[in-house]
Amino acid sequence: MKKLNNQLPLNAKRAFKGEIFEVWQWEQKMFDGSVEIFEKLKRSNTAGVIAAAGGKILIQAQEQPDKPEVFASIPGGRCEEGEDSLVAAKRELLEETGYASDDWELWNEQEPVSKLIWTVYTYIARDCVYKQPPRLDAGEKITIRFISFDEFLMLSEDKNFYEKELVNALYRARFDKKFREEFRKLLFKK
Repeated sequence: MKKLNNQLPLNAKRAFKGEIFEVWQWEQKMFDGSVEIFEKLKRSNTAGVIAAAGGKILIQAQEQPDKPEVFASIPGGRCEEGEDSLVAAKRELLEETGYASDDWELWNEQEPVSKLIWTVYTYIARDCVYKQPPRLDAGEKITIRFISFDEFLMLSEDKNFYEKELVNALYRARFDKKFREEFRKLLFKK
């Protein structure tokens, strides 16, 4: 897997720090010799989980106070300061669903927005088992259900599916037979 490198230049200074986002600015020399102010946003990395059990995929119907309607999502959330992405993925799966797994694999690592320093880690958790009741944040209402592999791929058509960074892979798996079977084997190891 390639190493991502969406970093700030050494002369960047933080101009603003909010609850989720930071704004960083720096002077950038242009091709004609002039100087302009450039900016990037920075936020905590996130970890998501494609959780599989019994030949099905765990999906969430989620409500949040700032969203106008219920949306489909995979379990996941922000990595805490200094927290490894795998540790965050395991924590989020357990907190949001009550499920856990002993079989984890990093499937995808990407920086989905060029002007935002933010890495999205997507893990696969196989053979998930129920361990405890979920412990939801105050701003979460989550209902879980298990769907088939084909239903999971069809989330590529759901305009409210939260994980936009997964849509291309789901869409590809619908129409590329070889990729579809590789993806199925990756999720279920069968």
